[in-house]
Amino acid sequence: MTDLVTRAQLVLLARTLHVPVERIEHLERLGAHRLNDLQQRMSGALFDQHTPVFERISALVPIIPLGISLPIVQRMVPPAMTGRAAGAVGVQHPRKAVDALLRLNIEYAADCAPYLDPRTVGQLADDAPTAPVIAIVNELLRRRDYITAGPFLAYATPELVRAVEQDVPDDEGLIRSAAYAYSGESISAIVRQLLSGPGQRIPGLLGTVINGSKELRLAALSVFARCAPDVIVAVGDILFEVAPPSAVADLLTTFLAADATDDLLRFAGQLSRSALTKLAFNPVIAEAAETLVTAVDGSSELALWRGVLEPLARTPAEVRRRAGTQLAELDSSTLVMLPAIAQAARLWAPLLWVLSATDVAAQAHIGELWASSTRLNPEVLERRIADQRLDSLLATLTMTLRVLR
Repeated sequence: MTDLVTRAQLVLLARTLHVPVERIEHLERLGAHRLNDLQQRMSGALFDQHTPVFERISALVPIIPLGISLPIVQRMVPPAMTGRAAGAVGVQHPRKAVDALLRLNIEYAADCAPYLDPRTVGQLADDAPTAPVIAIVNELLRRRDYITAGPFLAYATPELVRAVEQDVPDDEGLIRSAAYAYSGESISAIVRQLLSGPGQRIPGLLGTVINGSKELRLAALSVFARCAPDVIVAVGDILFEVAPPSAVADLLTTFLAADATDDLLRFAGQLSRSALTKLAFNPVIAEAAETLVTAVDGSSELALWRGVLEPLARTPAEVRRRAGTQLAELDSSTLVMLPAIAQAARLWAPLLWVLSATDVAAQAHIGELWASSTRLNPEVLERRIADQRLDSLLATLTMTLRVLR
């Protein structure tokens, strides 16, 4: 399975091009960022080719009163045509756009929403009244049109975010829609409001995820893994409060079976210390220790390494032994860059705790690589080991470094 965010961007691009997802699946190798950029460019090009038509329509807006034009438009004009023109016309006549939004039939507005120019949604967001926008969002969620609702959430203003918390009750719909919003900053703003707002939505939302389908669970992981660190800390603490270990184990099993390991690691690495400890002692982590270590082989992404080492460092010695042994079997190039990763991400302590459970052969192998291929200072490493009181457990590693240096 492809990366969850990449998959969402692939679906959005297919919709923009009006083709089945299967027809462009070969583009998944571009990754989420390039797909998002491609989708925005293609969408812009498609709308820009109709600019002369939109300008002619825009010239009529000041002339024909909305009270006359809108009833006719809603009866006679297909939603696809109205949606494509509405954004461009609205940008040129923002006051008229607000007035039209207040007058439009909600069902017709929801029919038009998939055809809006995403660029204009952002430009009009500050002026849009919350009540009709929320009504449209609720209608889109009722239809399960999460692909359309996602960009609406991505452009949500602080006022609209507060309104979403209070007036959009569909927890599952919010999660599935947010999975199609590319901006982690926008997602964080919404989840932060759900955390701190008067409705205290997150416990119930997490309950929906725990009891939900595989697709919902994966969408939730994609959303939460892209949130800011402080948001992940808060969500994680609530998750481990409301979910029994068996429910957390079921979630972990779902994520690992769906090959969503990277998102799981990005989320896990930002958890609080208490949540990390609870995660570390979940039986699924013990079972998957080697799998988690293997997942970062060849990667230099700090978030992934943090997600592996922070939980594993808190596991029982036997789990750390297996994880550390697997770590020593990673590609030599991965092991060589490990000291730099530990330094950059402040992961020396958890790395050393994982290695401290390994046998002589594993430590000697890592020590040889570090001595010959890195600039690691043995004295600095020994101070770090002493700080963790792991001198005796890591004696082979330090001795190998000293001898070979």
